[in-house]
Amino acid sequence: MNGPELSELPDESERLQPYVSRLRQAAEQAAGGPAGPPLSDGFLIRFLRARDFDVELSLKLLLNYLRWRRDSPEISSCLSPSSVLGLLHMSYHAVLPQRDHAGSRVLIYRIGQWSTKDWSAYQVFRVSLMTSEIISMETETQRRGLKAIFDLQGWSLGHALQINPSLAKKISCVLSDSFPLKVRGIHLVNEPRFFRPVFAMIRPFLPDKIKQRIHMHGTDFHSALSHFFHPHVLPPEYGGQGPGIEKACQDWTNQLLQFEHILSQIAAHPTGDISSCPDEPLIEKEVNPE
Repeated sequence: MNGPELSELPDESERLQPYVSRLRQAAEQAAGGPAGPPLSDGFLIRFLRARDFDVELSLKLLLNYLRWRRDSPEISSCLSPSSVLGLLHMSYHAVLPQRDHAGSRVLIYRIGQWSTKDWSAYQVFRVSLMTSEIISMETETQRRGLKAIFDLQGWSLGHALQINPSLAKKISCVLSDSFPLKVRGIHLVNEPRFFRPVFAMIRPFLPDKIKQRIHMHGTDFHSALSHFFHPHVLPPEYGGQGPGIEKACQDWTNQLLQFEHILSQIAAHPTGDISSCPDEPLIEKEVNPE
């Protein structure tokens, strides 16, 4: 079976076990032995699905992820939704309830809702990391990836000054080769002219495949977005027929709060198996026949 076919199998399939074992062995060998917390099957499968079960590429992604977390404790050591609740209550971020036509998760970030006087860029980035950790646990998202819409209405000089080269590199690493999620598209709307210097800072760190998936739509974006998303997916504010953006943000905030305990576990032991956590809310799971 090829990689995409393997991705369609459920986590419990015996056909996946040789790949899981090979990746675990390679990761332990790269670390000089099985030191540290164990690498759970569920954790390893995320990286295998993200690279279509190419063990060599999955290993590279896994090592990059662990290195990124180790080198970015100011972001990754605290994954508490309660710590950024004020920002979330400003309707800054939502994961839309409907997937797009390809099965991808659709995320929206409303940059203008971020007050730079109250929240640092690292705290804002932490919101994205929390969402990424949660949706990467969803089997269907592992298979179909995600698309993100960044609404830059309200982007100001204060926002620009928060993004330094170090943070730009950390952001680009998550977008490219340090997180087990397939980024299928990045859509920028309402981007002002003076956003371009910040984007120019991030762009050199991105691989060509990600650069090709970035679309700038400007202020007249409703028609352009309709070429990428069915109307039932998007909120009316973005030309769609789905729930309003305020409700979508509130619903996702409530979801994140339900994951508070799981996110604290991930922050402490990202490689572990949390599927048996008693406080675990429902995550999308599919049972597929082999």
